[in-house]
Amino acid sequence: MKRVAAIDCGTNSIRLLVADLDPATGELKDLDRRMTIVRLGQGVDRTGRLAPEALERTFAACREYAGIIRELGAEKLRFVATSASRDAENRDDFVRGVVDILGVEPEVITGDQEAEFSFTGATKELTGRTDLATPYLVVDIGGGSTEFVLGSDTVRAARSVDIGCVRMTERHLVRDGKVLADPPGEEQIAAIKADIARALDQAAETVPLSEARTLVGLAGSVTTVAAIALDLSEYDSAAIHHSRIPLTQVREITHRLLTTTHEERAEIPAIHPGRVDVIAAGALVLLSIMERTGAEEVVVSEHDILDGIAWSCA
Repeated sequence: MKRVAAIDCGTNSIRLLVADLDPATGELKDLDRRMTIVRLGQGVDRTGRLAPEALERTFAACREYAGIIRELGAEKLRFVATSASRDAENRDDFVRGVVDILGVEPEVITGDQEAEFSFTGATKELTGRTDLATPYLVVDIGGGSTEFVLGSDTVRAARSVDIGCVRMTERHLVRDGKVLADPPGEEQIAAIKADIARALDQAAETVPLSEARTLVGLAGSVTTVAAIALDLSEYDSAAIHHSRIPLTQVREITHRLLTTTHEERAEIPAIHPGRVDVIAAGALVLLSIMERTGAEEVVVSEHDILDGIAWSCA
């Protein structure tokens, strides 16, 4: 067994996994897995820069994670940063802060690398399942970007496109920090759908979406939709992992989220407070993908890019 730590810093959240890995058997045993909403990508789509308050929220989470990593005695740490830090002019400020706190430089990976990690994390434990046909289409809906990865045992094709729950919310539902309409109006929803459709066209240039036989959905937007579909009174990772949510239910939940107010969404117990304002856009991304690919259900995985990063340490 090898004890490793992996950090995935995205547009909306920063997550930590400390785990024991056995490369010989493919076993991954969680020691600590946690997530903090930091909204690092706050305003990046509009300003091109990481906001000072977003950086400080992220550094505060890093300080907490540094203590956990030391306490558990991880042999190796890998810190991967994704969409928001790729796009920011002042990403050097982010890099310096992380190095000071954690002693490692964040790897600002490409969309293709992000896709590889996501695929490994999501599919490693699906090997040998006879109830799921291949190839898999792994879809990782993040805050700023969405990764599409098609493959069976290995990746055949991958593409990252700039649609995500935070980016779509900030681009179409908020202006100058103020919500334009609560719930969003038909014109705003149509604009999000048009953005998503263009992004799916881009993804399809590289990834043959129609060849997918099993859709595997990752990250907070997907797992939150699953939690709502399962009518959970609180978020339950074990119940969500490998749940299979039908298209009809995803469509109903998306409609519900788009037609309720922020206050009404906040009363849904399965939604993390940090996702209340962005989950409607995230659900719409998921629904659009299912409709475009013809998927009748999405297999929801709690294991994703974070697990892929951990395996890369081994």
